[in-house]
Amino acid sequence: MTPEEKAVNATFIRPAKFYLSGFSKLAHVKYFYVFLCFVYIMTVLGNGILLSVICLVKTLHSPKYMIVFNLALADLCGSTALIPKVLDTFLFDRRYIVYEACLSYMFFVYVFASVQSWTLVIMAYDRFIAICFPLRYHIIVTKPAIAAMLLTQWVFLVSLVAFIVGIIDRLSFCRSLVVKSFFCDHAPVFLLACNDTSLNSIMAYVVFVLIICIPPILIALTYVCISIALARIASGEERLKASKTCTSHLILVAIFFLPILGTNIAAVTSYIHPNTRIMNSTLTNTIPALLNPIVYSLKTEEVLVSIKKLCKRHRIGNTTKKW
Repeated sequence: MTPEEKAVNATFIRPAKFYLSGFSKLAHVKYFYVFLCFVYIMTVLGNGILLSVICLVKTLHSPKYMIVFNLALADLCGSTALIPKVLDTFLFDRRYIVYEACLSYMFFVYVFASVQSWTLVIMAYDRFIAICFPLRYHIIVTKPAIAAMLLTQWVFLVSLVAFIVGIIDRLSFCRSLVVKSFFCDHAPVFLLACNDTSLNSIMAYVVFVLIICIPPILIALTYVCISIALARIASGEERLKASKTCTSHLILVAIFFLPILGTNIAAVTSYIHPNTRIMNSTLTNTIPALLNPIVYSLKTEEVLVSIKKLCKRHRIGNTTKKW
């Protein structure tokens, strides 16, 4: 070890701030910020309406809608953790972010994205039981069982993300403090450190496998079983009806996983311009939360009927007050 390396290892440097360099030298980028603002408003409206309807309508207090509620909550919180801060950082040119705030930012973005990923797995489990074991569905998929699954998911994912964010605190940053991303992303932050980052690198792969790779594999396996079960159904009408219940979920899975997997595979196998990667990452982190309530819930008959009932009840309440 050279004297210079010894000096670096002996000096632990924790920066006061990081600098987020995302969207630099990008033409007409303000139009993209306006688009993100629109996406956030519609995400809040869509998921807010869905959460309110599920809370207010007793007929929706079922295991299936507990899962839908969890996804809508993760979508709403994830977008709120990410988009307002992105707009504040780049639209108002406040690119410096305090060290502690950067780690908090990373924690919340990763937690809600992880919950979105695994909630889609629990949705697949719900569809699997409903189609493959229809007579036992109400015995297996109960409120306590789903509550336990959702709680376990939250505890595990919060612990995992807290660990990967916590081990960044042991790193010394004696080189550049420019984070080449649109938020405090895990890899762009820990790669700036000048001491040993092998644990951080290993955990980055672990998180990628647990959050991005395993969930779609499990979902694919459930749909193989569902396809076999559907092939055994004699009636074409029954098969079509069962298929319709899966289509919306498959669209959600495709919207969430395909762009993330595509971006990561392209980044590994070929060169992607940093701004292209950042734009893709921004859209993959924001568009699913916008589309989820529209694709999966707000167009379903149960939810539409519940919304109409609430509107009717509200109208009758207002009329009564006037009289």
